[in-house]
Amino acid sequence: MNAQTYMNFHGILLYRKNFKERDMLVKFLTAEAGKKMFFIRGARKRGFKMMPDILPFTYGLYSGKISRDNLSYIYSALDTDHYGNISHDIYLNAYATYIMSLIDVAFPDSTPILGWFNKLFEALKLINNGIDAAIITNIIEIQLLNVFGVQPEFRGCTICGRNDLPMDYSEAYGGLICAKHYHMDLHRLHLDAKTVFYLRKFSVIDIQKINNINVNENTKRNLRNVLDKLYQDTVGINLKSKHFLDQINDLKL
Repeated sequence: MNAQTYMNFHGILLYRKNFKERDMLVKFLTAEAGKKMFFIRGARKRGFKMMPDILPFTYGLYSGKISRDNLSYIYSALDTDHYGNISHDIYLNAYATYIMSLIDVAFPDSTPILGWFNKLFEALKLINNGIDAAIITNIIEIQLLNVFGVQPEFRGCTICGRNDLPMDYSEAYGGLICAKHYHMDLHRLHLDAKTVFYLRKFSVIDIQKINNINVNENTKRNLRNVLDKLYQDTVGINLKSKHFLDQINDLKL
């Protein structure tokens, strides 16, 4: 890509923020150029014609100039749509925002990540269509662990490779250990079999092939607890969107 290239691009809006008096900065994950920050002049003026195309939870085809190193520019929206159910439901909104925040911090700007563009598009579509937002979020969290450099071993026991015995997660060994080696980590997480099953399943599942998925509430709580622990102990990020999601869930309870 040249220093600045005029092109049509597919984008999912990650967030936007006001800039000066009438302008706005809008960050998109694009299929073609990865995450890019766009300057939109006059976006806060009354009657700005493109405002519906840069609302939260918008995706579509845009036209503009993509800069390699500096701010990019959007000139027009060619075909856009919204995840309407997410926009109007604070609970779904919180999950979707957290997912987008995770992807934003996981990858550097200006690095094409078409695979993750497709995953995000599908994750938001599933949440918008009523598939369990907590579970879709768990899938994204688990599959992002490798991106964050954690690379937990879910295929089998990290010590002997066996996968035919009961398993538990060991932070010390960076993955699952089988019952034969439980004695080697007295601080293993003591996860139940269903939680381990879904950790393993979600680490490899193709989100684009999910039609429906049902997990009982107890297992969902266990998944939330273990993923919170892994992210706190090994990833170490502190996102406002996660704090807001936790608050929303506490109020729901």
